[in-house]
Amino acid sequence: MLTPETRNRDFPSLPGMTYLNTAAEGIPPLCVRDALWQYYADKQAGMDGREPHFRQLDAAKELVAEFYGLTANEVAVCSCSSEAYNLAALALQLQPGDEVVVNDLDFPAGVTPWLQPSCRATVRVWRSVQGALRVDDLIPLLSPRTRLVTTSLVSFYNGFVLPLAETILTIRRHSPALVAVDVTQAFGRMPLDLPDVDLIVSSSHKWILATHGGGLVGVPQRVADRWTVPAGGWFHLQDAFGADRFERAVSQPGAASFAVGMPNFAAVYAIRAALEYLRGVGVAQIHAAAQPLAEECHRELRSLPLEMLTPPNGPIAGILAFRHPKAAEIHQYLHQRNIHVMSHAGRLRVAIHGYNTAGDVETLLRELRSALRQV
Repeated sequence: MLTPETRNRDFPSLPGMTYLNTAAEGIPPLCVRDALWQYYADKQAGMDGREPHFRQLDAAKELVAEFYGLTANEVAVCSCSSEAYNLAALALQLQPGDEVVVNDLDFPAGVTPWLQPSCRATVRVWRSVQGALRVDDLIPLLSPRTRLVTTSLVSFYNGFVLPLAETILTIRRHSPALVAVDVTQAFGRMPLDLPDVDLIVSSSHKWILATHGGGLVGVPQRVADRWTVPAGGWFHLQDAFGADRFERAVSQPGAASFAVGMPNFAAVYAIRAALEYLRGVGVAQIHAAAQPLAEECHRELRSLPLEMLTPPNGPIAGILAFRHPKAAEIHQYLHQRNIHVMSHAGRLRVAIHGYNTAGDVETLLRELRSALRQV
């Protein structure tokens, strides 16, 4: 991943293209392909295949726990981050008078469950200023009625990196709220440090380089009773087939309650393989290699006639974003030259991971300058 040899060996689709869109879709290494083939082989055993399936699940949970700073018993795998947040809403059972704080840099998965008519709480919006969330602006939104503050560690929208420790300290001082953190745009790209977080959520198809179909949930044991999902199903129940199964359903507490049905074992195999790959390379090494590229790209983008959405100051991770009136034309120009970035509603987003090179950044900037002269 960090040398030309390993990059070409593990990511054979990358030579010949400039792929800078990991914030939308990661490119899996070959070991993920092999894991999916192994899933198929194990599935051929029918019911006997469940034994290796559950071994893979246990291994995947151990790896997620290692990255999250938890134990495997504090981790579950559901289908996606959206499902995780909807299950979290079930667990909280919010009532009139309760309050939830969201922010305007967050992905819809972490925001919209609280905006549904079925949610009886009041939603308060922590609004960004010049692309950044200021902790001082959060304080007036907190009160004894605040049940939850939910946010992403790295914003999908513009790459803003939340000052997590300061944010959590402020929440604890001013409210009894639980803190939910989506690490989708950080996990696999930068080391995670998540002390005192009450709910951790990540997708599986972006920076960790696995597949779709995984929502990686972490619930510390100290708050397990506050995050117990009262959902129907069977896999997450204490005794789904007991003698009283038609009289009551009791969920396992905490993380286990987020695994409401049969696991998506194909995704589990991929997650296990991808996380083993990342552990072997080292996320700290990925960050050390990719960060200078991101910082250089950030500096150069700021010199161009673009409306930068990524804040000019403060830490950045892998995401850089900007606007231009001809964003769609610029995106088409880049795509015709096999340069892959994200375009949506006038916003262009660049994502730089460990498999990217200085040549990728140079190609992007050269062709972007050319596009700006022509559109």
